[in-house]
Amino acid sequence: MQLNDVGEQLSRIIENTVDQEARNWLEEKIQKIAREGNARDMYLTYSLVPSKIGLQNIQSINSGNDLEGYLRIQKANIQQISRIYLLISVLKADREFFTPKVANIIEVADTGELETFLKFLILLPNPEAYNTQAVDALRTNVSTVFNAIALNNPYPALYFNEQQWNQMYLKTAFMQGDLSAILDVDKRANKELARIISDYAHERWAASRDIDPYFWRPVSGFLNATLLADMKRLLDSTDSLENRAGALCCYHSDTPEAKKMLEGYPHLLEQVENKILSWKTLKD
Repeated sequence: MQLNDVGEQLSRIIENTVDQEARNWLEEKIQKIAREGNARDMYLTYSLVPSKIGLQNIQSINSGNDLEGYLRIQKANIQQISRIYLLISVLKADREFFTPKVANIIEVADTGELETFLKFLILLPNPEAYNTQAVDALRTNVSTVFNAIALNNPYPALYFNEQQWNQMYLKTAFMQGDLSAILDVDKRANKELARIISDYAHERWAASRDIDPYFWRPVSGFLNATLLADMKRLLDSTDSLENRAGALCCYHSDTPEAKKMLEGYPHLLEQVENKILSWKTLKD
């Protein structure tokens, strides 16, 4: 994501959307918090935003870069934008003092406040400082909180290590989340995750339970004998979505055995080669 001058862009959105009285309240609070270094007032202001700023339609999102798209993907409302603008502003005023205070939001926020923090974490001027808080969010069983960090969010791909990434991917499947909404899956694919996916699939099959066919996407680069057998099972399945997933995994693999296997299913190979079938169109 190319995110420049985020604070200024959010400020313009607020200026074009929020009434003068509410804007004055927010700016006065920001100035006071920055001047006094008052963390308690920061938490209170973050919490009070919905009582001061209504949920009117956002006006004038014209970022000229990825910010506009990100706000739209995350279905950002003006309250969320105002909260993130508050955090960005105090961090710009005194990053050293406010970074640990902002990190502590995960301890004091309610569910909605925490969702906002996680969804828009990438917009803060020092997102890498909040890795611990982002990873902690993976432990929740509240789907909206988990999804805030896991889905449509570039933060995990940029800042999670391999173990953290794998944990997130598996838990998304376990919680029946939308795996297709995890960003940069191909970039973060790894051998250990491919093994985990196969093991998990075998457990599900043994229990006669379904598997989201999108779950297989990260295995293409790691098709050993066990995973090749899994691909054969997918290609021979009575479920057309499993057939399609198996075809995509084999097609994108560098393993000659996988390429040879896919040749036995010419109708699927033709669909992939003609770009009719892709991970984006898997379930169409």
